[in-house]
Amino acid sequence: AGLIAGVLHAPLTGIFLIGDITGGYGLFMPLMVTSTLSYVTIKFFESNNVYSIQLAKRGELMTHHQDKNILSLMKVSKLLETNFKTIAPSATLGDLVKVVADSQRNIFPVVDAQSQFHGIITLDDIRHIMFSPEKYEQIKVEDLMRAPTAIISPNDSVAEVAQRIQNSGIFNITVLDNGKYMGFVSRANLFSSYRKMLKNFSED
Repeated sequence: AGLIAGVLHAPLTGIFLIGDITGGYGLFMPLMVTSTLSYVTIKFFESNNVYSIQLAKRGELMTHHQDKNILSLMKVSKLLETNFKTIAPSATLGDLVKVVADSQRNIFPVVDAQSQFHGIITLDDIRHIMFSPEKYEQIKVEDLMRAPTAIISPNDSVAEVAQRIQNSGIFNITVLDNGKYMGFVSRANLFSSYRKMLKNFSED
């Protein structure tokens, strides 16, 4: 009874199962004491039972916390946005202005020929010089780029990503895989996907 209560986190199962198998209903009081002590002790050290502990370690355990449940089902790869125009670090301001004219986004990842990420440039970073043609050949992209506020990996959980976006206050977070540029996850896309899944959960 103590083993069942501790390993399975099922004190009542331990009490009634052992009582029924042995026919020792007169032992209910010691069974209750044993199961209760075992359960309370193990809960102090481990909140998950033998069936759910591996799921909890992988972040796949479904709980009564609806937000965590939904976020655990979402994947960074499904939220990835790749329609950002890239620019090489060796390019000039003139080259960048041409990229800006052909882009619908206001962030420009600086990526070399090997897809290695070097930094980002936002439209606000160059707004004050992008209409100065005399500087187009003088200024290099590598002189304008800066490190992003936050970086995530495709293997990060969406719960971690949401927390980083919330803490940093940014609208697009850079996704890198071992230093290689993958794309961005936007605050709008993340919470739009969350709302869709929440609606499906509610309907179910």
